[in-house]
Amino acid sequence: MKDETDSCGQYTIFENAHDLIAVIVKKGLSEKVLDFAKRAGAEGGTILYGRGTGIHEKAKLLGIPIEPEKEIILIVIDKKKTKTVLDSIVSSVNLNKPGVGIAFVVELSKVLGICHGLDYEQD
Repeated sequence: MKDETDSCGQYTIFENAHDLIAVIVKKGLSEKVLDFAKRAGAEGGTILYGRGTGIHEKAKLLGIPIEPEKEIILIVIDKKKTKTVLDSIVSSVNLNKPGVGIAFVVELSKVLGICHGLDYEQD
């Protein structure tokens, strides 16, 4: 729900209307996660790359530690769609199986810069 605009009138600030779905998976699974999220109603997401440092991620090759590569998917989503999108993500890569990855949801108190579904003119 729109609450206010900034002094330029360019951005709408949404208060308590969105969540952030964060998903951390093994390298190579992010495209599938994002595809299923979009099918369930997400309008997009951001993929970041990282490395795992968890207790179970201390593999070695010839005595040299290997740090597993991870992909982090961040999706800002309307609260009304959070459960549907999260359920789709979990089923897309069997996230409920150990070692595949994790997902969590963070409530966002304010979001600005989202123009999906709004009538606006670009300069």
